[in-house]
Amino acid sequence: MASKILYVCQEITPYLPETESSRLCRALTQAMQERGNEIRTFMPRYGCINERRHQLHEVIRLSGMNLIIDDNDHQLIIKVASIPAARVQIYFIDNDDYFARKAVLTDADGTFFADNDERAIFFARGVLETVKKLRWTPSVVHCHGWLSSVVPVYLKRVFSDDPIFRDVKIVVSLYDDAFPGNLDSGFREKIAGEGVQDKNLAILEEPSYENLCRFVMQYADGVVIASEKVDPKVAELARNCGKPLLEYQAPEAADFFDNYNRFYEAIQ
Repeated sequence: MASKILYVCQEITPYLPETESSRLCRALTQAMQERGNEIRTFMPRYGCINERRHQLHEVIRLSGMNLIIDDNDHQLIIKVASIPAARVQIYFIDNDDYFARKAVLTDADGTFFADNDERAIFFARGVLETVKKLRWTPSVVHCHGWLSSVVPVYLKRVFSDDPIFRDVKIVVSLYDDAFPGNLDSGFREKIAGEGVQDKNLAILEEPSYENLCRFVMQYADGVVIASEKVDPKVAELARNCGKPLLEYQAPEAADFFDNYNRFYEAIQ
């Protein structure tokens, strides 16, 4: 059974340096397409991505919408590029306020950006609004990296009545991508301000990495332990959350991608 899979990725190589998750997102999108699935892939257009080298260009018909976050207007710009070797197209969510800086999640000193919570909200809204404009109905949405963690709650609480997303299943991959301290203390209110009414928001009273993972798993239909170095507490949460679980496996394993394909089919 072929699936229509939406990949929402924090990072993908070759647009960003190689990491465990950027390599996996790059390989997984290609492998699933080669197995007959229809895919769409999104990531943020961080300012450190070389647009000329990677031949990014704006998609005018998808751009120009304004998203309001915490009572402020932010323009949504959509760009697109292709990975020629993989015949995979990547959509980029762009905005001058959130993604123009020449960095990913931290500044030159390694300090976490204070507005990363709003960047996550904008990224989530941007992806889902763009998929609606594409009039493309995914059967599975697979989120990679904590920056994608607002997507599941929006799918279940804001876009749940939309015919495009009504029957979608959500998969969340957990990585070794913990951040220090907490996100902005207003994170919970900002999500609530987007129209989310949910008792689970109480988990974000203290928006730590562990609590964010606990929160996002509430909305998942399947969880993947994608790194051997996932925080042990988070891995324990995943194993006890009662959702279908794909345990860690080395990417070199012969049936690595087939196991993902079977996992998608099992939860649909």
